[in-house]
Amino acid sequence: MDIQTISTIESASPIQSKKNSLMKFGVAFLFIIIVYIAVSFSHSDIANNNFLIIAAVFGAYMAMNIGANDVANNVGPAVGSNALSMMGAIVIAAIFEASGALIAGGDVVSTIKKGIIDPAMIDNPDIFIWAMSAALLSAALWLNFATYFGAPVSTTHSIVGGVMGGGIAAAGFAIVAWGTIGKIAVSWVISPVLGGLIAALFLYLIKTQIVFKKDKIASAKKMVPILMAIMTIAFFTYILLKGFKKIIKIDFPIALSIGMAVGITVYFLVKPLIANASKKLKNNRTSVNTLFNIPLIFSAALLSFAHGANDVANAIGPLAAINDAVISGGEFGGKVGIPLWVMAVGAVGIAIGLALYGPKLIKTVGSEITQLDQMRAFSIALAAAITVILASQLGLPVSSTHIAVGGVFGVGFLREYIDNTEANLIKQTKQRFKDDQKELEKFEKEFKKLDKKEDKSKKEYQKVIDLMGKIEELQELVKDDKKEFKQAKKIKYVKRDALKKIAAAWVITVPVAATLSASLFYMIKGFML
Repeated sequence: MDIQTISTIESASPIQSKKNSLMKFGVAFLFIIIVYIAVSFSHSDIANNNFLIIAAVFGAYMAMNIGANDVANNVGPAVGSNALSMMGAIVIAAIFEASGALIAGGDVVSTIKKGIIDPAMIDNPDIFIWAMSAALLSAALWLNFATYFGAPVSTTHSIVGGVMGGGIAAAGFAIVAWGTIGKIAVSWVISPVLGGLIAALFLYLIKTQIVFKKDKIASAKKMVPILMAIMTIAFFTYILLKGFKKIIKIDFPIALSIGMAVGITVYFLVKPLIANASKKLKNNRTSVNTLFNIPLIFSAALLSFAHGANDVANAIGPLAAINDAVISGGEFGGKVGIPLWVMAVGAVGIAIGLALYGPKLIKTVGSEITQLDQMRAFSIALAAAITVILASQLGLPVSSTHIAVGGVFGVGFLREYIDNTEANLIKQTKQRFKDDQKELEKFEKEFKKLDKKEDKSKKEYQKVIDLMGKIEELQELVKDDKKEFKQAKKIKYVKRDALKKIAAAWVITVPVAATLSASLFYMIKGFML
């Protein structure tokens, strides 16, 4: 099932569309009911378990929204470039997201999402539980809203905003670690810029070393194994640092050394395979693109696994915090454990949300920002892994969503830059308006001849003036056409409406989630008191 098939289904008759929507809602609601019943029976012997059950329902809803919105960044480029079908992407992402969460998911959430608030400032455990419930529901509602409008936003930033808003409503502004919030605000710029620059850098390398070469096949035989080795180094280092941190703690130098060893091995393994595959290819860009299909499938799987391991625990952190507060009778601390059943709710919920509502955001990331092929998608996937590694070593807070989407914009803007260089524009403008150019040159020759004559008649002077006016008019025409042509190329490569919509959604994510969370906290408090 590819993007065109999904589009066909979405544009079906209103009756069929309504049936599909009802079916999706029914499956999602059934999952929430199952979570409700399971938690009710498994925690029936715990005092004050009502809010734990409610929080579990909120957590299930949150997990489905993560699957619907956040996972698109891992597989969207692969689908948009046709390296993966929509159905294949959903299956791969669902399996590896769930595996990452269950096998290598984080075992603690420090100080409720990396120091956003200090739980010790809330004396009443019930107040704390209400605040975390509000945080969980507000983040889920914001993700749902963003998904509806096709805006890929950060799950981490959504939950940060929710926790911040609930904490402020419960204990005032002093509870918030504003330094951490400031770093997160900086990441709104750092994440997409870093992702975009690195993706553009790799695409530029591919273009100059393969696409722009006369013998593309010979260039691909030399460069593609090197690029695959770089991808292997980046992804193995990424997985060891971020994907398996619960199972084993590995320092960056060791992770990088292991990654380099595997990368060198991969280079020698794939080099003869690429040479053999190249024999059947034609010397054009389309054929060379097919060499990137397999690496893209692996990158989608590895990104999904790492996302499940690294981000799911954080996203359902408030549910784990509520579970800890209820079971301990309010003796909660700065670090809370993530029970297996909470991870299971997150893992299964993500898979369900992705299958039901993920195609919309996959389509947005994969094809509605800029046109992608396998080379561009490969550059984006590679940029995502490298950016996270660089940022983690520099201590910079970054969002995987912002990195991936920034990478999509980066490759689009690079194409604009390459195709809109001055020399290329002049060449295409002259080709398009060659009649005006020839006429301009003819008038210029006549003008030079007349200008050399010392004795000019009144008629000749008038002709000189007329020619000067005509030359200026034609020069202005060529200039205007050149400008219009340049603007048209930009619209074709990067859709400005998508850029504005996504940037606006990113900026307002934390404040909107925080405001919504505070409002929900006061509503819950009003009902309970």
